[in-house]
Amino acid sequence: MKLLIFGSTGKTGRELVNQALDAGYEVTAFARNPQKMEIRHDRLTVVKGDITDADSINVAVPGHDAVLSALGSPGLAKSTELSDGTRRIVASMESSGVKRLIFESTVGVGDSSSHATVFARWFFFPVVIRNILADKEIQERIIKESSLDWTIVRPGRLTNGPRRGIYREGDAISGTAVATSISRADVAEFMLRQVTDNAYLHKCPAVSY
Repeated sequence: MKLLIFGSTGKTGRELVNQALDAGYEVTAFARNPQKMEIRHDRLTVVKGDITDADSINVAVPGHDAVLSALGSPGLAKSTELSDGTRRIVASMESSGVKRLIFESTVGVGDSSSHATVFARWFFFPVVIRNILADKEIQERIIKESSLDWTIVRPGRLTNGPRRGIYREGDAISGTAVATSISRADVAEFMLRQVTDNAYLHKCPAVSY
């Protein structure tokens, strides 16, 4: 099975690449700067591309069984770079017949804000990362309105901790003040599970410890 990973040189993206290779997948890493991809493997192909460039996306997408996105936000300022890029990715997948999309979003988008701490709901979300959340709302809407077989993953606060393999997910997260943090390694594990598991098809599961 062939996977295409956007955001492959970011912290979560590198975890996705490593774990996908360990699991035996063929992996294509889409990277603005391929030199940043330090992983070397005979089942890894690194392609140069930019989510602002539809042509590079259209070249990369065909021939894959699933697309995973761990694209990181460019900063706290108002931006539509990621939602514009998501629109291009979705359009390319639809036109090339690649159906499965596993997309990393964040707790705080949509109804998932109820899973966060009081501090996050009353200050961090509406003040600190309001622009990031606004663009992620657009990204999620684009995906939900598509014809793709999508799963949107909403992790809690990301850490660089080890892969535990034990975390709360989906309906196991309820109430408030529980979606606190999760390592990028465990987010990557959860996202890769969705490649062959349709339990969260057309759903937006939250994941956290």
